Order: sequence, then C-alpha cells, then structure tokens
Amino acid sequence: MTAKKVPYIIVAPGLILLIVFLVLPLFSIVWPTFYDGAFTIASYQAFFSDSYDIGILWRTIRISLLVTLFSIFLGLPTAYFIARSDRKYRSLMMGLVLFPLLTNSIVRSFAWINILGTNGIINRFLLTIGLVEEPVRMLYTDFAITIGSLYLFLPLMVTTLVGTIENIDTEIMEAAETLGASPLRAFIKVIFPLSIPGVIVGSILVFTGTLTAYTTPQLLGGNQNMMMATFLYQNAMTLGNWNNAGVIALIMIVTTLFVMTVFNWLAAQVDRRGGDIHA
Repeated sequence: MTAKKVPYIIVAPGLILLIVFLVLPLFSIVWPTFYDGAFTIASYQAFFSDSYDIGILWRTIRISLLVTLFSIFLGLPTAYFIARSDRKYRSLMMGLVLFPLLTNSIVRSFAWINILGTNGIINRFLLTIGLVEEPVRMLYTDFAITIGSLYLFLPLMVTTLVGTIENIDTEIMEAAETLGASPLRAFIKVIFPLSIPGVIVGSILVFTGTLTAYTTPQLLGGNQNMMMATFLYQNAMTLGNWNNAGVIALIMIVTTLFVMTVFNWLAAQVDRRGGDIHA
C-alpha cells in the first residue's frame, strides 16, 4: 500500500455512508422532478410561475438575509467585548452566549410565544402603561420568525467572531487611538476589516441555518407565514406531494450553494492571496 492511497482509504468509509444515506435518498426525491417518462422541467416552471410559491421563497430569502445582517450588527461588538475581557470572565460569557443552543428548539419557540403572543409579556406591558389600547399582533408574523431565528443563530456568529478577534493584535487598536481615532472610529476602521473572514464564515452559518430551519418558523410563523422548510414539510407529510417536495428541496439546495459561492467569492476578495473560506 503506497502512502498516497492512505488518505483515500481513510476517507472511503465516511464517503460511502454519505453517498448511501444522503446523496442517494436525495437523488431519489429530486430525480422524479426532472423525469416523468421524458426529461421535463415542468415542475420547476410551475413553481416559479405561482405567485404563492414565489412569495414563500422570497420570504425565506428576505428573513434569512435580515437575520444575517442583524447577527453581524449585534454579534461583532458582542464578540469584541468578550474577546477583550479577562480570561476568567470569558468562559462565563461564552457559556451565556451558547446557552440558547443548549435549549431545545421547541422550548425556545414556546418561550417566544409567551413573549410575543396576544396575552404575552410585551403586550401586557404595553397595555399596562397605556401605550396601546389593544394587543399588538406580533406572533405568527415575519417579525416573530426573524426574532426567533436571530435568537437561535446569533450565538453562531458570536462564537465565530470571538475566535477571529482574539487573533487580532490589541496593539493595532491602541495604535489607531494613539493616532487620534476615537474608539468607535478605530473599531470601524480597524477591527471590522480584520474581522471580515470571521464575518463571512458566521454569515454562511447563520444564513443557511435560517434558510433551512423548520421548528422556529413553524411555531412562530404558522401556516400563514410559511418558510421553505415548512412548505417542504407540508407538501411531503401533509399533502403527500413528493414531487413538489423534491422541487422545493432542490431549490433550497441551489440557493444555499449560491449563497456560499457568493460568500466564498467575497472571502477571496478580502484575502488577496486568493484563499478560500469553507463553511
């Protein structure tokens, strides 16, 4: 056995499992959407010609982008604060950040139902102080899905950025402030550009996670504000329309791959050496 063959032999068992339990089942679902006695794309034409289907796809992409942008906006200063804190407190803060990931997604969603519902904490507070005369509809809206998804995936952005910022020399920030830059300006002009690789990786994780999430959109959005994952489940398990389910699955895969390609392209622009970032 030559040394060159060893890596392939090591990878082979995992590759076989991946093909048998992921690629082949997925292929068996997607292939009928292209072949019905003859090659056809009628299923995809039907999807993109239906305003209802397009609305669900656009809602999914829009919410995924919003969650990603909010995660960057909130995660970057949070990660900077954690990365520059004393080591004895850093572990505690990271534990608090990761706590939502340790909680069951259904429990998290029901907590948000208790917060955003008609008789929830926020509406009771607004009614008590007289700011509104009747409960505000927040649950089963795009807003509820966005908030729930942000709570779910923000820790991924923070943990990614903490690792990136920890590797940034603190003297660079001190040098910028010495040259007259305010802390905020130094943060924007120095820390943010150097954190771009972490921002890109975190964005991929948050966007793809939001795009494919099922439990949170289902419980907080309901059937009136479906995302692609809930639409897929409805077609497959409720309606038994596996052809449409296959169409939705492939569109989600292509969308995810497209977004990852765009982020990798952005990473290559940041890394002038032509490096690539993989999520």
